Amino acid sequence: MIDLLRRRLESDAAADARQEEQALKEILQELALYGLWRAGFFAVAAFQGGTSLRLLHGLRRFSEDLDFILREADAGFAWQPYFTTLVDVLAEFGVRCELVDRGKMDRAVRQAMIKDSSIGRQLDLSFYRGDTGRKLKVKLEVDTGPPGGSGFSYHYLDFPLDFELCTQDLPSNLALKLHALLCRPSIKGRDWFDFGWYITQGVAPNLPHLAAALFQQGPWQGVTLNLDQAWLQTALLERIGSIDWPAAARDVQPFLGAAQQAGLRLWSARFFTDKVARMRFADGLR
Repeated sequence: MIDLLRRRLESDAAADARQEEQALKEILQELALYGLWRAGFFAVAAFQGGTSLRLLHGLRRFSEDLDFILREADAGFAWQPYFTTLVDVLAEFGVRCELVDRGKMDRAVRQAMIKDSSIGRQLDLSFYRGDTGRKLKVKLEVDTGPPGGSGFSYHYLDFPLDFELCTQDLPSNLALKLHALLCRPSIKGRDWFDFGWYITQGVAPNLPHLAAALFQQGPWQGVTLNLDQAWLQTALLERIGSIDWPAAARDVQPFLGAAQQAGLRLWSARFFTDKVARMRFADGLR
């Protein structure tokens, strides 16, 4: 099976050690998704976030983590029941990894970490040479108490073998991205890069899902909002006016290829104000 991974890595044609490491992390992410499917994880959870956009919809930036939400809230969720199958499946492909459950039962978001040092040695990768203790890491996060109103869809991948993913649909994924834009205390350029991608794709946000997320967490927690197109655009423009755009661009730059990095020169309040003006909204949700 290691030959399958080698062919996949060669097809990625990494230009330097950084791209080589990112390519290998992407392979590990896809192996983990396949292992979670084999473990029955997607009967209860849905894939969402930046990595889902890259793998399923062609978002052109690297994303480090695998993010999920439960399809129905479950405060008793734990990663441990899925670990045995996940470890066994990864071993089928020559990956001998360590899985660490970092979830705390008093927190809605439960984390786990995959740590692996086996693939790079088998493939003789340049970034491993002379660094015997180096490990690839992929973080798994699942929201066990997600806001209501999400939509879901199904997608299929064929690496390493055919399998099925339950995912958040794009309008719901955008709703949670908008929640992050409005409520995250620190500025992540990756959030704004993804926002621009959604605008280009013409995705209309799931406003009821966003309203539920805002009610659940952030400055509007516990507030019932009349969340319509005008409210959302005004809130986004206020946020845009407060951001250090060169700093936001520096945050996302390491995750982009050269062509995408060139576009960062445009990042400014004026640039993102235009993005907000071009947002689409579904009929009946204005």
